[in-house]
Amino acid sequence: MNEEMNEDVICAISTPPGMGAIAVVRLSGEGAIALTDSIFKSPSGKKLISQRPNTVHFGRIYEGDELIDEVLVTIFHAPHSFTGEESVEISCHGSLYIQQKIVELLLSHGARMAQPGEFTRRAFRSGKFDLSQAEAVADLIASTSQVSHRVAMNQMRGGFAQQLNKLREELLQFVSLIELELDFSEEDVEFADRQQLYKLTEKIENDIEKLANSFKLGNVIKKGIPVAIIGETNAGKSTLLNVLLNEEKAIVSDIHGTTRDTIEDTVNIGGILFRFIDTAGIRQTTDTLESIGIERTFKKIEQAFIVLWVIDLTSPEESLRQTAETLIPKLNKKQVILLFNKADLISPEESNQKQSYLPSFQEATDDLSPQKATQKQHLLPELKAERLFISAKTQQNIDQLRALLVEMAHIPQIGENDVIVTNLRHYEALKKALEAIRRVKKGLNAGISSDFLSQDIRECMFYLGEITGQITTDEILGNIFSHFCIGK
Repeated sequence: MNEEMNEDVICAISTPPGMGAIAVVRLSGEGAIALTDSIFKSPSGKKLISQRPNTVHFGRIYEGDELIDEVLVTIFHAPHSFTGEESVEISCHGSLYIQQKIVELLLSHGARMAQPGEFTRRAFRSGKFDLSQAEAVADLIASTSQVSHRVAMNQMRGGFAQQLNKLREELLQFVSLIELELDFSEEDVEFADRQQLYKLTEKIENDIEKLANSFKLGNVIKKGIPVAIIGETNAGKSTLLNVLLNEEKAIVSDIHGTTRDTIEDTVNIGGILFRFIDTAGIRQTTDTLESIGIERTFKKIEQAFIVLWVIDLTSPEESLRQTAETLIPKLNKKQVILLFNKADLISPEESNQKQSYLPSFQEATDDLSPQKATQKQHLLPELKAERLFISAKTQQNIDQLRALLVEMAHIPQIGENDVIVTNLRHYEALKKALEAIRRVKKGLNAGISSDFLSQDIRECMFYLGEITGQITTDEILGNIFSHFCIGK
């Protein structure tokens, strides 16, 4: 974005698309208040430009003599605004016509439409945020659970940036001394204590590694804990998905093989975001499309943190015989809940009898050869799994299932000062910084020359600075802010 565009007055509707009680139209840039004055009239006749900053004013928006709406206008003077520039927020009624009309009037008086993320980008340019904090704005807007909200707020407050800046400052001190040695290379002197530098590299390696490792948790918090719903065809997987999501997301049918691809959606349970994945039913089939769906089921099992194995309680022997040998090897190290579905179709006495199918698995192996039966009997005892009798159709024990999912999520308590990496760009930069600091450590052990040490230290600093925006390019900025909403 060139400097000329940065000087424009920009405007956009900042509230979500659609009709609501109110909407907010935002302006930013030098001259934003005077521009608003050209379409706004207060009952007192006073101009907004003469009013004190950070004040709210009632008035009317006119197009010529035609009244468009009664509004509240909030004015901000630079640098005390979100963008650091002169800014205005117009709160109008939520009519789509009114929103669009106000924007059209502002454009006709000299403003231009904001680009995606341009308000936040201007805040970054004004020094209101570093780049990691600016990206946290998008995460905060997109947060769908208490945990993701807390992580985004922690990053917005600058805790992550402070950690990175501290690491860069410690490295800068040493790289300055090392590069000073290069100026006195003929004297063969050392200004930087190599033992202290080695201890520092160990500390920084541990700090960066800890941040990088937190991305696994951060990604789960941001995108939801992946939960795969698996089992034989017609076991009730799609019905269960619809119940958990509280909407008709998947097609439910008595016809076997209805679900031929994975269906995913997220839902907040107990303040934790879960991403449920309904998969194709597992069975022997010659149907090409269904076979592809089953292959995708196995891939989703690999990605899942929790697996819900749905078993048809009306015929558990057949269900287990069809799927156990295929599924159990793939469930190693997974958290598994065995869900005996369709409990509403059997009596309590039958239910008690059928509980004996696990973990012994004896009834499902009676018709197999002794060797195969012995092999299979050893499979399920090795499978550590919770068991729950449910009816997805009548929602029997579904609340217990939700409680069990929250218990198995194992999301640690996140404090106000905890830094969790949720951004892939940050994670990639941390990995490169980690590689660089490990080269410094290796170089110190090998006794390499100061110029090579300096190069690796500066590379580590570069990638740390790339996260916060101390080192960046317009291409990187354009890519980051292009994913923001217009008006943010």
